[in-house]
Amino acid sequence: MRIVDAGLAVLAVTAVLALLVAVHRYVWCRLVGDTTRQGSPWRRAGTIAAYALPLLSLGALVAGPAGAPFPVQRVLAWPGYLWLAALLYLTLALLVGEAVRPLLRRWLARRAAAGAAPVRAPEPEPVPVPASAPEVAPAPESGAPGLPAPSRRLFVARAVGGAAAVAGLGTVGYGTYGVLRGPRVKRVTVPLARLPRSAHGFRIAVVSDIHLGPILGRSHTQRVVDAVNRTQPDLIAVVGDLVDGSVADLGPAAEPLAGLRARHGAFFVTGNHEYYSGAAQWVDHVRELGLHPLENARVETGGFDLAGVNDIAGESEGQGPDFARALCDRDPARAVVLMAHQPVVIDEAVEHGVDLQLSGHTHGGQLWPGNYVAELSNPTVAGLERYGDTQLYVTRGAGAWGPPVRVGAPSDITVVELASRQA
Repeated sequence: MRIVDAGLAVLAVTAVLALLVAVHRYVWCRLVGDTTRQGSPWRRAGTIAAYALPLLSLGALVAGPAGAPFPVQRVLAWPGYLWLAALLYLTLALLVGEAVRPLLRRWLARRAAAGAAPVRAPEPEPVPVPASAPEVAPAPESGAPGLPAPSRRLFVARAVGGAAAVAGLGTVGYGTYGVLRGPRVKRVTVPLARLPRSAHGFRIAVVSDIHLGPILGRSHTQRVVDAVNRTQPDLIAVVGDLVDGSVADLGPAAEPLAGLRARHGAFFVTGNHEYYSGAAQWVDHVRELGLHPLENARVETGGFDLAGVNDIAGESEGQGPDFARALCDRDPARAVVLMAHQPVVIDEAVEHGVDLQLSGHTHGGQLWPGNYVAELSNPTVAGLERYGDTQLYVTRGAGAWGPPVRVGAPSDITVVELASRQA
């Protein structure tokens, strides 16, 4: 069985690499090969970039798992990850350009044909010219044919390629700005049947997927903390994927979390990326910063129970989610809010009578059309939905994984205001 699994993994990796090679070849042909002349400096520069950029992307992807020094990871991360996002949107823009290309060629050909057969006006009467007047060269006929066919092809290639480059790179630039300016605050009201009147209006700031790493560092953490504190929440729920790296490398980047302020405190559960980064060390570190880790545990606060379960990635270490342990021996008359990183555990939350599950993980797809891919493996990609008697809220997250770019899925911090039906 292991041999079969290894064979499938090798086959999948080979297929992905072959696809990336084909996409890079296509982008080079359209942006460089079709728009530059053989031997020109522009073609040489484009060809060098066509080899260097994918190598930087590969380096950015493997540097962390390979244990490269953190400064090396940072040098590779920016150009490597940004190129992956640029490749996606350049390819999409060029594919749209394939539909425009024949239309533009046809239009130029018609203009050329119209210029080749001009309508001649009646010839005017000759005007006597003095013998001493110098000879003047005849003016070219109006309506002369347009560009020759080879020049038209080059013009079309450059026009379509230039427009695709502007659209693709502009999209990536705007998406990067959206991440680096920090998450925006969303607000949603969630009524809970068992919430007492005394807890009506209780506000939980939900933060997920900050993804501190070689790109997003201490300044990003500070932006998140400032945004959360401005909402003046009653409680803060950090629902996983805080980091992409070790405490040794990213401990200083996480330090601003010590500034989180809420009347009932800040709580934390692990995400899958914590288990790639040393979950036990990060749980200890966030505790030192003043957050309260909920490792398959529960606390009573604000008129309801707040529970948290480990991420399912922890199962490989014997530290997966344990709903029975987190929710056992509790008063069934009290409402319970569950912190769980991945939305896919909603079925177990329903079975255990959870009123509201708070999750992240999906990033809302992060890069359109990634939302359609995320829908294949998550019951809810973003927003609030009901499953039986349990409601599930999924935040898009406050950071970004891989490329520091978001398109069609802006980052957010959500203030969930609980409402009592008795109020």
